Amino acid sequence: MLTRWLGQRAEQILNHSMRGLQRLGLTPNMLTATGLVLNAIAAFFFARGWLFFGGVLVLVANIFDVMDGQFARRTGQVTRFGAFFDSVIDRYSDMFLLLGLIFYYTRMGERLILFFLGLALIGSIMTSYTRARAECIIPSCKVGVFERPERIGLIILGALLNRMTTAIFLLAIFSNFTVVERILHTRKVVRAMERENATRPVTRGESDGATPEAASS
Repeated sequence: MLTRWLGQRAEQILNHSMRGLQRLGLTPNMLTATGLVLNAIAAFFFARGWLFFGGVLVLVANIFDVMDGQFARRTGQVTRFGAFFDSVIDRYSDMFLLLGLIFYYTRMGERLILFFLGLALIGSIMTSYTRARAECIIPSCKVGVFERPERIGLIILGALLNRMTTAIFLLAIFSNFTVVERILHTRKVVRAMERENATRPVTRGESDGATPEAASS
């Protein structure tokens, strides 16, 4: 009952927030852009070594990131460009945060941490790229233990709990592990599709080298 009550209260707050945003004349893309600005400021805080305050700001920015999609769906403003814009801005936000940390640990002279930050940067980029590339050839590739919410959540926890080095290490390992998971998933799905095509009965038109449409015309 407590979970249901909390869910109902959260839904009410969200509904009020959405109505307020709509009255202000805001659009989902404006919320997305606001999240980017907040993440850029958080990256500056990280670069200065103000990790806790940066973590708080990333948390606030992530609220905007969650709300833009909800706002688009509730107000009937869902567009293909909006989804594309949101995805691109998310990548920029991720890179800003990691670059801020790179500046900080460069000033600190922490070479080992910088190495893992480089791996985390590679993993964050490749996690998104493997999904985008995989979905050019298979229906969906939403697999992996470390998608963007997990990556951002780990950065927030590392900043707020003063455990950023641990967060960076985990981010470097599991983001790249997610890339491997998506590669293996894509290979499995592609092979299944190839087997299905190989066992699919060949129609008379296809056996003559013509397409079914040509054979029936």
